[in-house]
Amino acid sequence: MPEKEFMKIISPDGEDRLRIKITTQKGRVENIMVQYEAWLKDCWHEIVRYDCAHGFFHRDLLYPGGKKEKPPIAIQNLNDALQYAEQDLKDRWKWYKDRYKRRLKK
Repeated sequence: MPEKEFMKIISPDGEDRLRIKITTQKGRVENIMVQYEAWLKDCWHEIVRYDCAHGFFHRDLLYPGGKKEKPPIAIQNLNDALQYAEQDLKDRWKWYKDRYKRRLKK
């Protein structure tokens, strides 16, 4: 199955980005991953990830140290899920980053 992976910078300073992976088969989206990453303390941190691992579309809210929340999202169509994930992260990346940074200090 063909897989595309690319980055999109979402902040003016270049310290916030989306990593997007899309797997297709015969022109149909089969799997997606949209991950928000931030440059904090001299390295990239995974902050939020949308994917279809575990057999369902969900958002992983990541914590420093590896803990994560995994709420499912009721979107079946992967094209719609891809658009939803990318738009949510573009709209709310600052909020997700602030949430992560507060937990990083603890």
